[in-house]
Amino acid sequence: MKKSRIGVLTGGGDCAGLNPALKWVVKTAMDERLESERGVRHEVLGIHDGWKGLAEVDPANWDGTGHITPLNPDIVRTWDRYGGTMLGTSRFSPYDPKNECSGLVADNIRKMGFEAIVVLGGDGTLAIAARMAKEGINVIGIPKTIDKDLPETDYTLGFETALNVIVEEVDRLRTTAGSHKRIFVIETMGRTAGWLALEGGEACGAYIILIPEHDFSIKRVNELVMEGRRSGTRYEIIIVAEGAKPVGRREIVKKKGTDSFGRKDLGGVGELVALEIEKGTEIETRSVVLSHLQRGGAPCAYDRRMGRYFGIAAVDLIVNRRFGRMVSFKNGKITSVPLADIYGRLSRVDPDTQYDVDRYNGRRTILRSGK
Repeated sequence: MKKSRIGVLTGGGDCAGLNPALKWVVKTAMDERLESERGVRHEVLGIHDGWKGLAEVDPANWDGTGHITPLNPDIVRTWDRYGGTMLGTSRFSPYDPKNECSGLVADNIRKMGFEAIVVLGGDGTLAIAARMAKEGINVIGIPKTIDKDLPETDYTLGFETALNVIVEEVDRLRTTAGSHKRIFVIETMGRTAGWLALEGGEACGAYIILIPEHDFSIKRVNELVMEGRRSGTRYEIIIVAEGAKPVGRREIVKKKGTDSFGRKDLGGVGELVALEIEKGTEIETRSVVLSHLQRGGAPCAYDRRMGRYFGIAAVDLIVNRRFGRMVSFKNGKITSVPLADIYGRLSRVDPDTQYDVDRYNGRRTILRSGK
């Protein structure tokens, strides 16, 4: 029987849903009942710490370097109940101009005899996969990011669990906010996409939601706050995405410079908004940054299911030799799209159809007339 070696790695920020996908890549690839149908016996090797593992591995002694671990169904049996990634991750890019090693990574993949590499990642990690595909490496992508900013897919692993965290934390803050008649400004992740803030704010019933796709006016925010108080509200919850910014200003960053993917370290807008509200309204205001809490915890039921489906679909693509593609969820169906179609693009909130630009909140009309 023909033998085939598959590698699997997770890159970029961790999130819930990665381990379920890893489990089902392994279980599907090594399913003994499917071997006779395929005529192929798959071996699966887990690559540690993302693309960094492939840059540092010794192809002639890969089992002694700590960068590669053979996987099987027994090893991954319980993985789907855990958050994070059992393989570890990094933001290492082999195309980083300061440490360019893409040729080395490609050579190591070939020397180790991988038929394909399954890559679980967001825009940065899958951009690397797209470039590797152009260089002749057989790559399959699985979309994961709590930011949900990848194009050509309606879902990315980790998003729903992160939303649940936002709702849970806001529910806790409501008790102290109500007790003290305070305003709480909660800063979420999301980078330049507002999906986490918008859908998290909608789910938890936030009074105001500020997103990167529509610059906000501090004056208008304070007007809305005062409107709420005049109507009798005891407290307000305001959700702001880390990439949101006031009209005429740049995004707020925690420190100068960029990571190996060329991205800024965003953060601090929540504190700015809180200070401006307290100064403009004289209402006690506090800010809370959820930060990495949104990445943590066990995957919710939806992420466990989607991780399963994405993992199975990735192996299907390998079996059918449809390389250079990303598993996708579109219009309620699991499908796939070329990695080249997502390269250099982001999916962001459309303020014209998905946001109330006057009330700084989710839209109040969904169905158009006659629909």
